[in-house]
Amino acid sequence: MKKKLGRLGRFFLLVDKIIEAYAISLLVFLILNVFTAVLMRRFLGQMFPWSEELSLLSLTWFSFMGIAIGFRENLHLGMDLLDHYLPEKVLRIWDKAIDLVVVGFGLYLMYYGLEFTIGMAGSTLSITGWPNEIQYVVMPITGLLTTVYSVLRFLGFDLRRYTDVEEEIKSDV
Repeated sequence: MKKKLGRLGRFFLLVDKIIEAYAISLLVFLILNVFTAVLMRRFLGQMFPWSEELSLLSLTWFSFMGIAIGFRENLHLGMDLLDHYLPEKVLRIWDKAIDLVVVGFGLYLMYYGLEFTIGMAGSTLSITGWPNEIQYVVMPITGLLTTVYSVLRFLGFDLRRYTDVEEEIKSDV
């Protein structure tokens, strides 16, 4: 049985909405930026100098935010080959072990992402001149979110916001 988060859940829902809105805005920006760059290069023979750098930056941030959202929604790759053969109790233990591995991954991203971000201090992005840390600070942020989501899942809280998507996929198969 999955637990509900109550007041804390409302806070996480707000954080989730902000993260998703930011990720979606990054994707929209990425698409528009690349589309504009392609058109400008094709028809004008040039493009905005910052276009490629901002595309890379938005792709990096979008990808890492997607990792956190994917772990929250339990969308990571999984194998259900043994689900039909093992007892329910063994499967619950297995799921808890997976949650702990994901916690470890989140802690890894937090620690080494922060170390890497700090290591980039003092350098700047070549075109925009922004601090280079802006490209990498998403790693410890993703690690923190992944760790929190996995610990809460380990404790039995259901964080998924889109449970009906999985049901739709199963009904289509």
